[in-house]
Amino acid sequence: MSGSSAAGEQDDIQVLLGRLGIPGLVDVHTHFMPQNVLDKVWAYFDAVGPLTGVEWPITYREEEDRRLALLRGFGAVAFTAMLYPHKPGMAAWLNSWGADFAARTPDCLHTASFFPEPGAEQYVREALDAGARVFKVHLQVGGFDPNDPLLDGVWAALADSGTPVVVHCGSGPTPGAFTGPGPMARLLARHPGLRVIAAHMGMPEYGDFLDLAERYEAVHLDTTMAFTDFSERLAPFPVAERKRLVDLGDRVLLGSDFPNIPYPYVHQLDALERLGLGDDWLRGVLYENGAALFHVKP
Repeated sequence: MSGSSAAGEQDDIQVLLGRLGIPGLVDVHTHFMPQNVLDKVWAYFDAVGPLTGVEWPITYREEEDRRLALLRGFGAVAFTAMLYPHKPGMAAWLNSWGADFAARTPDCLHTASFFPEPGAEQYVREALDAGARVFKVHLQVGGFDPNDPLLDGVWAALADSGTPVVVHCGSGPTPGAFTGPGPMARLLARHPGLRVIAAHMGMPEYGDFLDLAERYEAVHLDTTMAFTDFSERLAPFPVAERKRLVDLGDRVLLGSDFPNIPYPYVHQLDALERLGLGDDWLRGVLYENGAALFHVKP
């Protein structure tokens, strides 16, 4: 992206933040990870067209320092390093990288992950002891059931500590063996206090994941890619469900998927504003809800 375009985005976002009277954005779904892993993620999106029928160009394919500068310029005062393993033996290494990244990036919420494997409970507890504030798992990429017995101790540790976990559990952009509301419903029945953040609003099973959020007070949803022109073409959010977004109040959180998005960052914010759910709702989604959940101070 050209500097002038980024500057224009930054200006537009600052106008929005000023109008809402909030100090910035709390974006709970941004990706920072080791460069060799990120390169593989980018290669996946470069080839995703045949899967979805829609090309997926990476708008912010930049070096790490440049990506950080861009995100901060867009107004993010707190964000995450969503990293996730796709096979055994990766998670502990990713968690080590995530701890180092958080130590050198104070505005990043220390992020960790896990995979169903022997020792998972131990390295999750070690990550918690080291200060991890949010976890990420990707049921589609990882190809595992969240109810795998190897994860029983992990979920118990997260529930007991009240640590949020962002779960890609919906079936978008393509279904997986364990995506959809069923596996998560079974998990929440066993751990009703687990602070799950359903990524992408549970796309495309929006209504089912809204049901889970209404049933379990600790369940949140992030807005990542939802409501944007790109996603509305693939999996439109039902207009009839919008009132439920208001009713859920403080449990809808801003997520963007930066930098792996096929459109400008500001478009996610525009898409939320044009829902017409009011400034109080928008103020909560963009800043207040995430700030309260993660104890972010202005």
